[in-house]
Amino acid sequence: MNDQLIPYLKGLEERPDATPRQKVISQIMSGVERTRVDTEKNFLDILDKVDEIKQSNISDTHIFTLSQIYEGLLLKMGEKGNDGGQFFTPQEVIRAMVQMAKPKVGEKVYDPCCGTAGFLAQAYVSMSQDENLTAENIETLKNSTFYGREKENLIYPISLANLVLHGVDRPHIWHGNTLTGSEIYGGLFEQAPRQFDVILTNPPFGGKEGKEAQTNFAYKTSSTSILFLQHIIDSLKPGGRCAMVIDEGVLFRTSEDAYVKTKRKLLDDCNLHTIISLPGGLFAAAGAGVKTNILIFEKGKSTEKIWYYDLSWVKVGKRNPFTIDRFDKFFEIFADKSDSEYSWTVDRATIEANNFDIKAVNPNKKQEVDTRSSAEIIAQIQSLHREIAAEIKALLQ
Repeated sequence: MNDQLIPYLKGLEERPDATPRQKVISQIMSGVERTRVDTEKNFLDILDKVDEIKQSNISDTHIFTLSQIYEGLLLKMGEKGNDGGQFFTPQEVIRAMVQMAKPKVGEKVYDPCCGTAGFLAQAYVSMSQDENLTAENIETLKNSTFYGREKENLIYPISLANLVLHGVDRPHIWHGNTLTGSEIYGGLFEQAPRQFDVILTNPPFGGKEGKEAQTNFAYKTSSTSILFLQHIIDSLKPGGRCAMVIDEGVLFRTSEDAYVKTKRKLLDDCNLHTIISLPGGLFAAAGAGVKTNILIFEKGKSTEKIWYYDLSWVKVGKRNPFTIDRFDKFFEIFADKSDSEYSWTVDRATIEANNFDIKAVNPNKKQEVDTRSSAEIIAQIQSLHREIAAEIKALLQ
């Protein structure tokens, strides 16, 4: 494996007649120097695990058995304390966002910072489940639909492997820095369009870029969130749509010129029709404690009003993980965008008056008021003290 197989697979792309699939395999192996299976026992344990794989244990959201196994590995990478956390978006959020954007066969789907390619893989799963697909449609999905960019050397081959294992024969992933344009390998991105029909993405939180990246954008800032937002707007086709995760600081920050001008450009060039306020601890497991939101917009028509939906009240933790059914009520009223206890609408004039502060602040949120008197509160505290004292006495007997 070390002396023959790995060098052979890595060298496939150098063949004069290399096929697209051989180029993909070569790039998947690009970061592999040698196998980490260092003993015969470990090798036999791996074979036993593979032998235990049964189709009956596979979720119906997975077309190919190994895709679920791989997804499980990515979930482990997303846990706090692991380096992969910064590249991981919760699967429930990804599925909901794909449902919001509704990519169709024939459209080009793009993620400018694709990480492990979770958005692209889920988009493929969703699009391939259409019962009316023709053989030509399937070939289109497998070969000329999914495009992405990834900077990190270790994550780039993981994104390729994830897409291949889900059934995408030709994942068009560009290896390099999206914001500076610095390319490491672009062989799989040849003939990619300049603009795309659908963008699904979660740009990195709190990142910084230097002058080299800023020269490529109209509004200069070191914030990767703002630079990615400008890139996304420019990368959408007229009529194209985007669902993206963004940190809340982008929405309310008005002290820096680039933030205000980028949000003005978003509202001028696109119809930012929906903002979803996500729970505060949603990305804590991935090592990111920032508050986040989902933006949904279409390019080609300016924003007249924004409809907000509030999920910030949902408590997320190890014992109560975030599940996709939290979006059920959202999807019930998403088409009509009606107001409710958790949804409301803000018009463009109000947004401009607030200097493009578009943070979600629910005006319908019911305030919990403690109506007890001081005497009632003191009486309850004394009652609790008596209960505790009784329990301690019982323990000591």
